[in-house]
Amino acid sequence: MTAGPGSSSSPFRVRTFRSLWIASVMSHFGTQVQMVGAAWLMVSLTSSEGMVALVQAAVWLPQTVFSLFAGVVADNFDRRKVMLTAQCTMFAVSVALTVLAFAGVLSPWSLLGFTFLIGCGGALNAPSWQASVGDIVPRDDIPQAVTLNAMGYNGMRSLGPALGGLIVATAGAAWAFAVNAASFIGIIFALKAWNPPATERPLPRESFAGAISGGLRYTSMSPDLQRLIFRALLFGSSAIVTPALLPVLVRDTLEGTANTFGLMLAFFGAGAVVAAAINRPLRRRFENEGVARLGFIGSAIGTLTLALSASPWICAPALLLSGCGWVLVLSILNSSTQLFSPRWVVGRVMSIYQAGAFGGMALGSLLWGWAAETAGLTATFLAAALVLALGALIGLWKPLPSVSTANLEPLNRFRTPEAKLGLTYKAGPIMVVVEYLIDTGDTEAFLQLMARRRRIRIRDGAKQWVLLRDIERPEQWSESYHVATWGDYIRHNQRRTAADAEVFDNLRLLHRGPGTPVVRRLIERQWVSSKEADTAYPVRSS
Repeated sequence: MTAGPGSSSSPFRVRTFRSLWIASVMSHFGTQVQMVGAAWLMVSLTSSEGMVALVQAAVWLPQTVFSLFAGVVADNFDRRKVMLTAQCTMFAVSVALTVLAFAGVLSPWSLLGFTFLIGCGGALNAPSWQASVGDIVPRDDIPQAVTLNAMGYNGMRSLGPALGGLIVATAGAAWAFAVNAASFIGIIFALKAWNPPATERPLPRESFAGAISGGLRYTSMSPDLQRLIFRALLFGSSAIVTPALLPVLVRDTLEGTANTFGLMLAFFGAGAVVAAAINRPLRRRFENEGVARLGFIGSAIGTLTLALSASPWICAPALLLSGCGWVLVLSILNSSTQLFSPRWVVGRVMSIYQAGAFGGMALGSLLWGWAAETAGLTATFLAAALVLALGALIGLWKPLPSVSTANLEPLNRFRTPEAKLGLTYKAGPIMVVVEYLIDTGDTEAFLQLMARRRRIRIRDGAKQWVLLRDIERPEQWSESYHVATWGDYIRHNQRRTAADAEVFDNLRLLHRGPGTPVVRRLIERQWVSSKEADTAYPVRSS
């Protein structure tokens, strides 16, 4: 049966997504086997709960430190090449780790170092892969594609740890690292086979500083994105207690082996598969906040059970519930963040989101590891369960935004004005003044629209935005803002989305002057002589 649009498997109709998904699932399998090997090897190398928890911190810390840098790269360079670079880097580091493990020369800190380097490759890869989803599948299929990615990843959290535990128990951690190294080969070939259409870039790339500023500015001007990122930070920092301290729980509380550890992780991954199966029905029945709240509550109950039980038969279903909550929350936050981001900034927004989620995981791993050493495992799991319960209650006060129905595709109304001066893209600063004639009776409606206009302008790169009213002619209003260069002015206008059209159209309806509001574009110059002024920007002949 062919999957229809919007069905849970509809992204598989796209051949590129299908091939990359299969290859990424195999890569995720290797990653899970490697993490089991690293975690259990660390347990054998040291008795410190903090050092064991640092394995998870080493995985997620690069996602926090380098995430925004990787987001800028994803928005300004060929994403396929970026992902190839990241995957090849992780392959090389994994091969080196394997060789040293077979040689028996790894120490706790060198193991953490290699784990951190693999995490750096993952940090570079993640925003480009997340941003590419919207380029590969139609917009309506993005939630399903994100869920399938989560299902593939967390499905391997079920199979990978189980087999990883078996590999470590029978052959040793070095063979787990070897499996991970081999798993990168498929994704590398799949990326080489992908031929995305070339992206036309008429404007020069933004500087790194400007691009980072643009991503932070856009996110800061979007309350919806701020709520999504905050909840990701809260969930990541609290829910990470389970994967971070599970090796210690298995060793000390359950008195298990590497096989027991792999089996417990398998239940966590099985919960993720269950979540992927019920995600779509839940999204049909509940708003985003309802689904996220169920995930928070499920994770809280699972964590609470781990705190109070010493039986593998009780801990296993608790881990199933925790894994289910993990995917429900992170998949709804991930897909919503993508849907609330226009294409020009999606890589940077996703990197900021991931910095929140993974930064919370890295910070949580450190804090829960310290808490376990000082207060014990039971108190630590109880505290994490309490934070997860509070995360569910916060939704009553600040609920997540519903799925965006706004059209964030480019508006494509802007036409670059013909400059009579010989301007380059780097010429500037540029000052823009837009003049309106507004009836006195329309003042309140005008000001409400201009408040929204201000947010759009600043969000898209404008600086020093002000609204002026003529003292002698109260019906005369002027909107003024600055951009650094002529290229930034063009880029600023190209970022306008179809959802912004309502504000601009209504402002034109309020304008009572002849034609449309007058737009004046001026280039700023310091005081110069008349001769210097003539040669700085020569006038072009018609």
